[in-house]
Amino acid sequence: MHPSPGSRRAGQRTTETLNRLPAAGAAGPIDRTSVLGTTRSVRLAKVLAALGCLLGAACTGGDTGAATPVLGWYVNPDNGGQAELAAACSAASGGRYRISVSTLPNDASGQREQLVRRLAAKDRSIAIMSLDPPFVAEFAEAGFLRPFTSDEAAGFTAGVLSGPVEGATWDGRLVAAPFWANSQLLWYRKTAAARAGIDPAAGPVSWDQLIAGAEKVGVTVQVQGDRYEGYMVLISALVASAGGQVLERPEAGRDARPALDTPAGHRAAEVIDRLAHSRAADPGLATADEEVARAGFQGARGGFMANWAYVYGAASEAVASGSLEQRVFNDIAWARWPRADPARPSRPPLGGIDLGISAFARHPDLAVDAVRCLSTADSQRRYMLKSKNPAARAAVYDDPEVRKAFPMADLIRESIGDAAPRPKTPYYTDVSTAVTRIFHPPASVNPTRTPAAADRFVVGVLHDRVLL
Repeated sequence: MHPSPGSRRAGQRTTETLNRLPAAGAAGPIDRTSVLGTTRSVRLAKVLAALGCLLGAACTGGDTGAATPVLGWYVNPDNGGQAELAAACSAASGGRYRISVSTLPNDASGQREQLVRRLAAKDRSIAIMSLDPPFVAEFAEAGFLRPFTSDEAAGFTAGVLSGPVEGATWDGRLVAAPFWANSQLLWYRKTAAARAGIDPAAGPVSWDQLIAGAEKVGVTVQVQGDRYEGYMVLISALVASAGGQVLERPEAGRDARPALDTPAGHRAAEVIDRLAHSRAADPGLATADEEVARAGFQGARGGFMANWAYVYGAASEAVASGSLEQRVFNDIAWARWPRADPARPSRPPLGGIDLGISAFARHPDLAVDAVRCLSTADSQRRYMLKSKNPAARAAVYDDPEVRKAFPMADLIRESIGDAAPRPKTPYYTDVSTAVTRIFHPPASVNPTRTPAAADRFVVGVLHDRVLL
């Protein structure tokens, strides 16, 4: 298939965006005047870098002429699980390759920015990259990813849950390998729920029930409300749970139609508006990310929380370290993500990480072999136990060790299977940024006006009539 004019523009937009991005790893904007005046420093840096390589310092991707090819793997931050898999797969290769791990910034947007800048410059030090699923379409359309052949794709998708496979596919081809998948659950304190007269274990509960119950007993409903990707996750899942979608025909590129000014979009705005103006809202809602929400949930006023599956393992580790009381951990329970429409099953958000191979990798065939090793069921099992991030392969959830570490393993697998992906479009970053800007802060959301304003703003951004 030939990309539509709107889709072709996505690659151009990705490249043009570089002019607005900080240099990879930079703490702030580039001072171009000072850069032009540092010729001696640049020469000295090159000499020192070369000397460091000669002395055995790590030089990611610096494998030209080396006995063992080095495959640079750019990973999202974790607790060392990806580095352990890299070491294990390097050893298993029998000297055919060595995987060198480089860590990207903490937030998804920062990860994307660094990768876009490097890939647009055809940086050959990147062989493999850990990608947030919403960015897969953008990277593929821009020509940054090496698509898998049909034979390769068969191995990468066998036994994988359908949601992660869909998210790793673009234009009919698998362009990334599902590594781990994720979904959010409703986490609740059993004592708070009992006092509120809510029993999530007995059946589905709605956002309205949670907010009313939390207000009744003076506890909070914790969500991610900062102006970042986590807030887009909430908005998108609320819209999907109400029977809608953020974009209609997202594959149409800039001609996709925003669909927030619909009954589903209005319902999503109603939930946000009601929570933000209720006593169940945390005072820091407008700046809350996943960890802020988790801290509030585990605190004195914690009651209910929508968050990713990692929080159970994180709470267990907090007990082991002495930073969380055992009684709080024992009080934590889980259920399906809340319903936006009481009559409609919820559509939890879909997350995770896919492994993409750079189109500019020095050793693409070796990179494919490495990704095969990194994404096996056993590798995903080990990573799930180490990092507390769920696997993309369904069989992993039947492993006895996994079921012991994740008593809610069946619910996680079910939630990933029923999850709603965020809009799959090469313009995802623009769409997400535009929507969260209009919907932020949560207390400013008006169910009547905000969805329509967001639709207008998205159209303006996609057609370059408005700058973000």
